[in-house]
Amino acid sequence: MTDSCVLCRASDEPLIWQNEQVRVIDAAETDYPCYTRVIWQQHVKEMTDLSPAEQMQLMRFVFCVESVQRQVLNPDKINLAQFGTVVPHLHWHIIPRVSQDRHFPGSTWGKPRFSSSDAPDEWHKYLNQMNRLKPAYHQALTLALATI
Repeated sequence: MTDSCVLCRASDEPLIWQNEQVRVIDAAETDYPCYTRVIWQQHVKEMTDLSPAEQMQLMRFVFCVESVQRQVLNPDKINLAQFGTVVPHLHWHIIPRVSQDRHFPGSTWGKPRFSSSDAPDEWHKYLNQMNRLKPAYHQALTLALATI
């Protein structure tokens, strides 16, 4: 743990589930209500800082999140990303994507196709649907992660 690392100092993040190895949090992204992060508890920067067994264990959690997103949310695509350039603490982004989202098919970090204020009705319907499914998603995810 390092005092300067925001992921080491987990404080008010919306926790979904955790064990000794990982924390799974709601990324709290307004445009992507079911965007989830899997954070390695120990402060390491790269996947290759982990042993091969730890690498496989971490990916089991990431793939579990993806699987539950597919089952509960039925997205058009799921983006998996692991950067760590801004926050050099090993973590994965798991983002369910649909053709109605503001950035589809581009990156969620890119320029949106439309602003929130000019969003089409289909976008608002999508957000409402994801926000309605979010509690069921979190419940299913908690149950699935506990079996790993």
